[in-house]
Amino acid sequence: MQDNITPTLRRRVSLSWLLKMALRDSRKNRSRLFLFVSSIILGIAALVAIYSFGYNLRNDIDNQAATLIGADLVISGNRPVEKDLQPVLDSLGTDRSQERSFASMVLFSKTGDTRLVQIRALQGKYPYYGAIETAPQQAAQSFRTGKYALVDESLMLQYKAQVNDSLKIGSVTFAIAGVLKQAPGQTGLAAGVAPVVYIPMQYLEKTGLVDKGSRINYNLYYKFDKDTNVDKLADKLGARLDKGNMHYETIQTRKENTGRAFTDLNRFLSLVGFIALLLGCIGVASSTQIYVREKVASIAILRCLGVKAFEAFLIYLIQIAGIGLIGSLIGAALGSAVQYLLPIVLKDFLPFDITVAISWLALGQGVVLGVIISILFALMSLISIRKISPLNTLRAAFEDSRPGRDPLRWLVYILILVFIVLFSYIQLADWQASAAFTIALLIAFFILWITAILLKRVVKTLVQGPWSYLVRQGFANLYRPNNQTTILMVSIGLSTAFICLLVFMQSMLINQVKLSTSGNQPNTVLFDIQTNQEKGVADLTRQFKMPIIQQVPIVTMRLQKINGKSVEDYKKDTSRNSKRWAFGSEYRVSYRNTLTSSEKITDGKWIGEAGDATEIPVSVDDKTAERLALKVGDKLVFNVQGTPMTTVVASLRKVNWNQMGTNFRVLFPTGVLEQAPQFHVLLTHSPSTAVSAKYQQAMVRKYPNISMVDLGLVLTVLDEILDKISYVIRFMSGFSIATGLIVLIASVRISKYQRIKESVLLRTLGGSRRQILWITALEYLFLGALSALTGILLALAGSWLLAKYSFSIPYQVNYLPAIIMFVVTAALTIIIGLLNSRSVLNRPPLEILRSDI
Repeated sequence: MQDNITPTLRRRVSLSWLLKMALRDSRKNRSRLFLFVSSIILGIAALVAIYSFGYNLRNDIDNQAATLIGADLVISGNRPVEKDLQPVLDSLGTDRSQERSFASMVLFSKTGDTRLVQIRALQGKYPYYGAIETAPQQAAQSFRTGKYALVDESLMLQYKAQVNDSLKIGSVTFAIAGVLKQAPGQTGLAAGVAPVVYIPMQYLEKTGLVDKGSRINYNLYYKFDKDTNVDKLADKLGARLDKGNMHYETIQTRKENTGRAFTDLNRFLSLVGFIALLLGCIGVASSTQIYVREKVASIAILRCLGVKAFEAFLIYLIQIAGIGLIGSLIGAALGSAVQYLLPIVLKDFLPFDITVAISWLALGQGVVLGVIISILFALMSLISIRKISPLNTLRAAFEDSRPGRDPLRWLVYILILVFIVLFSYIQLADWQASAAFTIALLIAFFILWITAILLKRVVKTLVQGPWSYLVRQGFANLYRPNNQTTILMVSIGLSTAFICLLVFMQSMLINQVKLSTSGNQPNTVLFDIQTNQEKGVADLTRQFKMPIIQQVPIVTMRLQKINGKSVEDYKKDTSRNSKRWAFGSEYRVSYRNTLTSSEKITDGKWIGEAGDATEIPVSVDDKTAERLALKVGDKLVFNVQGTPMTTVVASLRKVNWNQMGTNFRVLFPTGVLEQAPQFHVLLTHSPSTAVSAKYQQAMVRKYPNISMVDLGLVLTVLDEILDKISYVIRFMSGFSIATGLIVLIASVRISKYQRIKESVLLRTLGGSRRQILWITALEYLFLGALSALTGILLALAGSWLLAKYSFSIPYQVNYLPAIIMFVVTAALTIIIGLLNSRSVLNRPPLEILRSDI
């Protein structure tokens, strides 16, 4: 009979026949097939949402770049414009404005509260594009007409200030004309770090805050006719601006810089979404493996009817591809909805409003990516269909369904690895970073996989001991055929590790700042102290019974030459290792004859006194020396307020920049800079918030030019910043956690089909509902607990590496969140496992034995 059927069947084998067979075979398994691919839906949703957000972001940057900069051209520097350059700058544009910005203390007259803010003294009609948004609206213009100020909204709320209240800046009292809601290029996050206060520039000199040593940024804003090529004009000015230690920015350069910054954010978010997708891929691979094992008998019958092995493979490949397409479409649709939430989550990081629109390109990318990974990760199991023999119909009960050695399996593994590397490279645009990301993932997967293998072996050995019957049965399920131990450990463990790593790092960063405000560590820093104010500031500090922990002078200077080579020489070097950057910024150095507890000599000899040396011996921190390729004996020429000073690198220092104190890149010996123009910094410790407030009020009233940093306030701001950043990451990692949960549900439900016969046999042999529940609960308790524990241990190891090598901070973690995560994960695993056992417990054994399972 087979001879008659086979030719007929072979004549009908075509693409349409394969599609029909795939459709017919899936009728009884569609819910299970969809369950297989449901684990990738959230991963696709995350990526589509991020891609859509990225495309909309690029469009908004292109459309709103002018409002970000507020002018056609901005020329900036940290020193006044040189005289020979001023006529050139005065001839530019059809309209000009200027701004000077610096950090300073302000005092709220009504309450006496003080706060370090960013003062922006403005002159002209800036901004030319966009607007300074205020309440009331007319305050954006009216504040320019007199002694008025615009105060950042967060500052007004914090100190309960009202419009028309008085604000003292230096020696001048301003009336608050309005609340500053938004300014060009300003983000909510930046306002939390450095709240902005606008004042008219005509009153800047009267404040008394502009003095030698004051750190002031100078910004010049220009508006041009529409037909002017601003970028070409600015490029021509580039050389002259560099010589005058100034730089420029145009709408186009701002567009590029902003786009680059948010591209990095988008890449990071994409990698977070990709982790969720990879978790889903694990679910697809495991689920397909179980599905193929269940289909061995059906495939063997098709082989008996004359279907070739490759044709049988195509039937099930079409099934997986079809259900992968459906899942990808659902994920893409969900991602389009989720993208409406991303601007809300990221609003504090964005200096402009984001428009939300459906991106068909992002939708297409998500669907194609979903189908590719569904097929790619299912292939690991699908290729075993080629090895299923027609004889399996006769010896199915005895045939080992596990896949044997197959060279194509290694090809699939290589394809998966290449896919991960290529995808991460597309996001990071760096082969080294892509390789590091892939290796880190492989290590995490390997640790979880090997833990699962060891678990099964250990349990198999231990279960032979004198345990009760229920315990033996529960533990035996961990290593019985068709177990889901490995897949559950990998998915649950990675999700747990990801969220715990975030919590641990946030906790350590906050604790590091708390250390600076505890005990007798400095928690208040005063800077911009003039030499004639030094004694008075110290006396006032002692009046409040606060210790003077450090009081150091600071001299500003610029680097002129490195081993005889000037900036002009380095400008000719276009390589990545060029040291041009070293000449563009000011160096703030100090002088003393001793080292502090945060410094350690690593090379050379420390020289604290200059003596009669013709070349001044200086000490350079090892990080700066590494960037400049300096070694002991190299010569540096500094320009100190117009006076060149030739120095020699006498020693290299390792500096602990995380320790609260005054640390410097370059340190001079005593006997050289005492007569140079300088200002001073004082570090003290305030015993309480109340004392700190009174101390700041007294200091601002007597010395309004002095600025203070309250580390207690810094801690609060840092906590808020980390909360906002972690909220963004938690939002994205939620996709990974939800995917892990879906993979857990899918894996447990798949294992239900494998465990159902065992449970029925136990019921038939007299097992009670209570006993079966205990067996199931013990299996999933042990599985969930060990998976969560492994993930937590991975997070502990990862956070230790980050603390030691990336942040260089003490390793101290808060274990409470980890304990909560452990309990919640174990409980969820048990609950899901028990819920999936209800259908077995609620139906009589005979009914299940008669059904087609």
